[in-house]
Amino acid sequence: MTLELDVTGRRILLRGCNDRTAALAVNLLSQGAVVGVDAGQLTTAVADLLARGLISHAEGANLGEFDLVIGVDTRATMTTRQRESGRVTLIGGGPGNAGLITVAGMDALQRADVVVFDRLAPLSLLQDLPARLIDVGKIPHGPQTAQEAINEILITEAGKGLDVVRLKGGDSFVFGRGSEEWRACTDAGIAVEIIPGVSSAIAAPELAGIPVTHRGLTQGFTVVSGHVPPGDPRCTLNWPALANTGTTLVVLMGVKNLAPIAAELVAHGLAAETPAAVIADAGLPSQKVVRASVEEIAGAASLAGIAPPAVTVIGDVAGLDLG
Repeated sequence: MTLELDVTGRRILLRGCNDRTAALAVNLLSQGAVVGVDAGQLTTAVADLLARGLISHAEGANLGEFDLVIGVDTRATMTTRQRESGRVTLIGGGPGNAGLITVAGMDALQRADVVVFDRLAPLSLLQDLPARLIDVGKIPHGPQTAQEAINEILITEAGKGLDVVRLKGGDSFVFGRGSEEWRACTDAGIAVEIIPGVSSAIAAPELAGIPVTHRGLTQGFTVVSGHVPPGDPRCTLNWPALANTGTTLVVLMGVKNLAPIAAELVAHGLAAETPAAVIADAGLPSQKVVRASVEEIAGAASLAGIAPPAVTVIGDVAGLDLG
């Protein structure tokens, strides 16, 4: 939604909440507005925007405090068309900026009957789609939709003869559980199409002016998940080896465990002064970049209030700034 008036710095209240409210809020934020929402029932995507501090909860607020009030229709009006056989399309939507989805991904969204989306998908694209929307976001330490439930939604909706799109942030097969959804659908006899996306592992550093490779500094990069810390029984990573690869290390989902990860790397030979950077909300107006040595990066990120989603880059390239 692009308003014909200039909303830069304007306080806008969204009254009500439906499956397109998060998309409307993100579009208004991209136009420079300050957004509040007045609703008793929140979708996961809207709750996530609130938790990240991108919008405010203004339930029962004085309307006079806002420059514009937009009523959100909470009635279900979407209709879908049935086909003889349904299908599921797995789309990687990129790091969150609507312009970074592929042309093939955008075409699939436009023809979809149902879109099943995550909180880190490019939400602004959803507002004007003719499809029915299903929010299955997973907020860290908050509301979660179990993966088994998501699989069942995809199978059930496609089983009705519908064109179902599963929209994620980044790329579906890079820590996105896309392969699990692909297998669940194919095991159920549902046809699956896969459309790759731009992974935040590369895009987030790049949007911050940091190349993951650079001639004379590194000949490769390694991408790992930091969702469990070193020493945790669930961790299968060889952190001593990672400390000595000589490549750029990119850590996804590692905000909470950044301190033990950095300490483990230094303990196993990575120089304490090695440059590091954390990029939060890459590609969005709220993007934030924090730089420090690997020894100090966890403290610097904490001091800056960095919260997920964020990507950490460790290596000499983090000392470059092409921005």
